[in-house]
Amino acid sequence: MAPGMGWAIALRRREEPLLLIAAGITLAALALAPIVFLGCELAKGDALRHAAQALSAPRTWGLFLSSFGLASGVTVLSLAVGLPLGLLLGRADVPLRRVALWLHAFPLFVPPFLLALGWFHLFGRGGLVGSDLGARILFSAPGAVLVLALALAPIATSLAAVALQGVDPTLEEAALLVAGPRRAATWILLPLIRPAVALAALIVFSLAFSELGVPMFLRVAVYPGMVFSRLGGADYAPGEAFALALPLFAVAVGLLVFERRVAGRRSFAVLGARSREVPELHLGRWRPAATVFVAAAALLPLAPIAALAARAARGGGFAELPRWIGTSAWNSLLDALIAGTLVLALAVVIGHAAARRRRFGVGLDALAVLAFVTPASVLGVGLIATWNRPSLQAVYGTSAIVALAFAARYGAVGLRTAAVSFSQGSEHYEEAAAIAGARFFRRLGRILVPLHGRGLAAAWLLAVVFCLRDLETAVLLYPAGQEPLTVRIFTLEANGPESVVAALSCVHVAMTAAVLVAGSVLLFRRKA
Repeated sequence: MAPGMGWAIALRRREEPLLLIAAGITLAALALAPIVFLGCELAKGDALRHAAQALSAPRTWGLFLSSFGLASGVTVLSLAVGLPLGLLLGRADVPLRRVALWLHAFPLFVPPFLLALGWFHLFGRGGLVGSDLGARILFSAPGAVLVLALALAPIATSLAAVALQGVDPTLEEAALLVAGPRRAATWILLPLIRPAVALAALIVFSLAFSELGVPMFLRVAVYPGMVFSRLGGADYAPGEAFALALPLFAVAVGLLVFERRVAGRRSFAVLGARSREVPELHLGRWRPAATVFVAAAALLPLAPIAALAARAARGGGFAELPRWIGTSAWNSLLDALIAGTLVLALAVVIGHAAARRRRFGVGLDALAVLAFVTPASVLGVGLIATWNRPSLQAVYGTSAIVALAFAARYGAVGLRTAAVSFSQGSEHYEEAAAIAGARFFRRLGRILVPLHGRGLAAAWLLAVVFCLRDLETAVLLYPAGQEPLTVRIFTLEANGPESVVAALSCVHVAMTAAVLVAGSVLLFRRKA
């Protein structure tokens, strides 16, 4: 045997662990390095002095508790709306369930502050049905909770609806022999999908706790806004920003522990694909009321989008678009596509390892979840500390930093979706190919990717649309002149023409809808 043949054979045998290590290093550079560099910045003398001053102020902890309470309220209300709706759309015999689920879920992919802007054009003093009372309610902490809950409730609805498809129908049938549909749903079906409920609560709380646009638009002071003001406002003080990030990171660690203990146990199984036809839950005399509830839940979230379109048309905003939009729409789409592709590359490797319960893969899955539940302001501060260096201006000074930040923040979305797809496939195909002598790269390219192509495409699509809706990450990192559309709308909202801001918001909604429709057509088209 030639001297180099032994090394070649050894490398071939270790293709899977080596590829997983490479993916792990990439994910660590994206998600772990910002946290490490943030800790290094806090270890500096000036930063410690700023930390002591910032964290000893009573207003700091008042805002922190206020943000925690706001996120908790959003989570409770989202579950209160989403769980019964998920039950109805997932199992009940209400008409047009699929259409209702699509309409209800669409606002999830729209930046929440655009929905807040739409509600303002409905209930603000100059809105279509505006009044002083409506404006007072909207511009308050309860108003922020309502807006965010309506925007994020589709998370609970979708997870509950999908998880219910995996419940053994014989359990439901046995319950219906001695109880009505209401008791069967509340005592049998909902307890069986506890992991999905916990995962929904985790995601909703994380997104609500990080939300910056809605509270700032509705003039509600929140803790992430304090961090943002130290980096992107007149009160520029990076030392204080590093210090203020500490409590937020502590919350992120707590959420990760919660996810590992509760939601993470059956995440892949609960979110699995429908494997058999599940009979509908017949509501009987409750069917008319359930139909009205489903129709209201499907149409109500679309009201602010319709209000934005009406305001733009009434004020001539669409005619002014070429003057105001610039390259922001293209910047948003390009950043999202780059980030989504990077997420997909990581998801193929790490998602497979996590689905097969490889030890290193499970650890990388936890790191991705930690980056997702970490508030965007903390991740942004860490990325600034990591990349804002003269030698790295080729990345930090371009929109590449936004794409990398998106990949770090939303990597868990694509990774978990890919892991779900891999977990639903049999391992026997891989084992048979391995016995026949196929190396991991060949098994990956010839078996795993083609077999799970639809699931991997869904992972890419979800990552892209989550990047498109992002404001909190991009607003801290975008380079001058290359702002995404969300940032363009957010900055114009304070001093731009209302009709133009509404028109730009409609462009964002249309762009998101186009991406979703195109992706769905590719996902669900039948093979010839």
